[in-house]
Amino acid sequence: MAIRDALDLAHGEITQKIIGAFHDVYNDIGDGYFESVYVRSLVVALGDRGITCEREAGLTVRFRDTIVGQFRVDLLVERAIIVEVKVGEKIVSLHERQLINYLRASGLNVGLVLNVGTRPSVRRVIWTRHSVKQPLRTETR
Repeated sequence: MAIRDALDLAHGEITQKIIGAFHDVYNDIGDGYFESVYVRSLVVALGDRGITCEREAGLTVRFRDTIVGQFRVDLLVERAIIVEVKVGEKIVSLHERQLINYLRASGLNVGLVLNVGTRPSVRRVIWTRHSVKQPLRTETR
């Protein structure tokens, strides 16, 4: 099995459940709210599915054993997947780069950008040490 195939399958089942919860939230409350409303709603929808998540999980970036940055991710799901929720017209490269930085800082490999807009969209990003310039990604609409 190729590295890309193995990575595409990484956390595939749980990411599908997250995406399902995201669509449930979108179908129930629609667009137009602040990001925080969708994050809180996702926590409820994921909990209903028996999936654990932590809101605003902290990440630390170190350089030569010195803390040089601290971030908070929207959701850390099952301590394995970072989820960033955005509210806008579409997912843009800045959203992807933010998620990649979070993945790098956390040491995790799989993340999702969930965008709530007039049409919901999802981007799945897989990061490895070998994908610094171009992450592997899949997109679902």
